[in-house]
Amino acid sequence: MIQKTIELNSINPIDFYGANNSNIDKINDFFPKLKIIARGNKLKLIGEENLINQFEIKFNLFIDHYNKYNFLNKDSIENIILSDNSKLDFNDDVIVFGSNGKLIKARTNNQRKMVSSIEKNDLLFAIGPAGTGKTYTAVALAVRALKNKQVKRIVLTRPAVEAGENLGFLPGDLKEKLDPYLQPLYDALRDMLPISKLNDYLHSGIIQIAPLAFMRGRTLDNSFVILDEAQNTSINQMKMFLTRMGKTAKFLITGDETQIDLPKNQNSGLLESLKRLKKIKGISIIKLNEKDVIRHALVKKIIKAYNN
Repeated sequence: MIQKTIELNSINPIDFYGANNSNIDKINDFFPKLKIIARGNKLKLIGEENLINQFEIKFNLFIDHYNKYNFLNKDSIENIILSDNSKLDFNDDVIVFGSNGKLIKARTNNQRKMVSSIEKNDLLFAIGPAGTGKTYTAVALAVRALKNKQVKRIVLTRPAVEAGENLGFLPGDLKEKLDPYLQPLYDALRDMLPISKLNDYLHSGIIQIAPLAFMRGRTLDNSFVILDEAQNTSINQMKMFLTRMGKTAKFLITGDETQIDLPKNQNSGLLESLKRLKKIKGISIIKLNEKDVIRHALVKKIIKAYNN
């Protein structure tokens, strides 16, 4: 009989143990001859060496399951223990498994094009009206790249001035001023990551959300970078952003050509970049339309009416 301690480094102990240690109790049902003591972020195992080795194999699968699907419960534990390979086949449209196992899918043809295009190109423009899922799909692709260790961090940015409002005239400190503009990015992230992990990533800088002005002077390497609402960049801002690209970065730019909120005498950096960059190899441009709208059915008709 031997003793071994395993540390829970990549998972919140509460998520692993389950409510009232329900997950540990379930594991004990399958390993009755193995004494498992859960304290803090450590599991103490006491038992025969071969049993501990068997447990460690399943433990690694538990962690893999949690990292992929963002949840671990009694049913998933049972499936993993009873399954030979513990790998399930899922629809190819699934981009990432969100909070509580929610399936984040590419739901339209152009969203699928975004998925395939970012795998082949390092710079992708996703252009389309509101409600087409371009920002949501972009964030899902970034989270997938982070989970798959293709990048070390996610950087999300957007112009800080929209709809004619100047930050200087808004109350509060910088974070309070910026958060309303960045809310769609936070909302998408909350769908895709457990809140505790998201907070850890934000605190450690693995996920960074900042206004476009904060990109100046930086080189963004080993990063998946999303510029949202790019139609509201100036030509100089867009050029500045594009030239931040490091050697191993992925850049995904979203925008809506019909919702430019810049002053009338200022040209959109998005429109200018689309004209100048459309023939460069390694850059892809995907145009989404009303057929990609996944909001209320009326939104498709509204967009179509305004386009006519």
